[in-house]
Amino acid sequence: MSGFSHFDESGRAHMVDVGAKDSTPRVAIAEGWIHMQAETLRKVETGGHQKGDVLGVARVAGIMAAKRTADLIPLCHPLALTHVSLDLTIERENDRIHCQTRVETRGRTGVEMEALCATQVALLTIYDMCKAVDRGMIIDRVRLLEKSGGKSGAWKRPPGD
Repeated sequence: MSGFSHFDESGRAHMVDVGAKDSTPRVAIAEGWIHMQAETLRKVETGGHQKGDVLGVARVAGIMAAKRTADLIPLCHPLALTHVSLDLTIERENDRIHCQTRVETRGRTGVEMEALCATQVALLTIYDMCKAVDRGMIIDRVRLLEKSGGKSGAWKRPPGD
């Protein structure tokens, strides 16, 4: 299992020991989309959805997911997050909603999983709230855009990737 930090020399899963690492500012940004029928998107945009403010609820769900990532992903460390923001943007021309999440902390391990988890849960919340009128929605391209901090330094997804 060489190269995978969550396995020991015997190949058994373990939580990475971050005790000797320096505490540094950590930032991760992730994104994803949910595609839907034009009529569904119109209801979300105009507030005509019977369940209320779909994007507001999705934003709160994403923030909650970032805070609870260690409860969902078995080998993630629980982190004291210092900031979580989710931007949900309606893209009428493509009948979709874009979610971009930024997560920050000062700690010994990164926040990539928290940003990815928050993005996915926000999009799943939109699906849940809209599924009664549109079961064919598609969530796609949930991915890390960039991260900074720690020993491995900064990483940014190449343009067009």
